[in-house]
Amino acid sequence: MTQVIVKRNALERAIVVICSFVLWVTMVSIFLILTANTLLRYAFGTSLQWANEVPELLFPWLVMSGVVLAAEKGSHIATVFLVESVRPAAKRVIAIVAWSAVAVLYAVLVRATWNMLEIVHDEKTPILLIPTSVTYGCLMVGMGMLVLLALQSASRAWRGVHVVRDSSEPGAQAAQG
Repeated sequence: MTQVIVKRNALERAIVVICSFVLWVTMVSIFLILTANTLLRYAFGTSLQWANEVPELLFPWLVMSGVVLAAEKGSHIATVFLVESVRPAAKRVIAIVAWSAVAVLYAVLVRATWNMLEIVHDEKTPILLIPTSVTYGCLMVGMGMLVLLALQSASRAWRGVHVVRDSSEPGAQAAQG
């Protein structure tokens, strides 16, 4: 495969911006809510009634945004010693098949989650009455982003491109995709 130094394309930039925003908003919100609730409990012997529900609703968004960001950067754990031992043409075929399979499997999960949204929408949190579909929605959106990233990686493998991130980009590192 040809090594090419690339900058993030528009799709990757959009995914990084969205997930980074969600990651920071959820992390700061969870921290502030839990800190305020702890201070209220120990200083005044009271607490916010909703302070347990909101972090439970935000945490999946935090995790999913981190998962998508890690996938975009190529930071997930992989066992590559077998793939590294084959010829470049075989590596390319393996990459195309693997990324295509990943995209299909995530698409199946998106579809399954979509089908469950109507069912879980009727379940609501006890105090704020927020539908459980909010949490399932974040999983569906995150997996949808993973489908797009996997398809992009399969496309790059098809074209024989091995991505090396531009070192001027934040979080630049070598990533196969």
